[in-house]
Amino acid sequence: MLNIKRVHHIAIICSDYQKAKHFYTNILGFTIEAENYREDRQSYKLDLSLNNIYTLELFSFPNPPQRVSRPEAAGLRHIAFETDDINKAVNWLSQNNIATEPIRTDEFTGKKFTFLSDPDNLPIELYEM
Repeated sequence: MLNIKRVHHIAIICSDYQKAKHFYTNILGFTIEAENYREDRQSYKLDLSLNNIYTLELFSFPNPPQRVSRPEAAGLRHIAFETDDINKAVNWLSQNNIATEPIRTDEFTGKKFTFLSDPDNLPIELYEM
């Protein structure tokens, strides 16, 4: 049996590197660990951490195909991040012109959550713990 310890990282491909870099660092608050441009692939690779834990790899590639989000397709549905105050998070996003869905309550846990999209329409969930 595999002895998986935790999720190591999530890789995201973006269509506008500067816009995505701004979103993940200045809006969501990730910290840049390393930024490299790979000339042979005409691609940036941005390593991001959250609370000193390596979490995301952000890639740029020339002309990536659009992601199918709606209607929901088979495969990865969304990524979710934990927050301690959903209302504060939604207010911050609103102040930065990031739209969110109405806050809902998980029928099984009683916890509040909402969804938003990154600059490429990747669905992101914020879940209050």
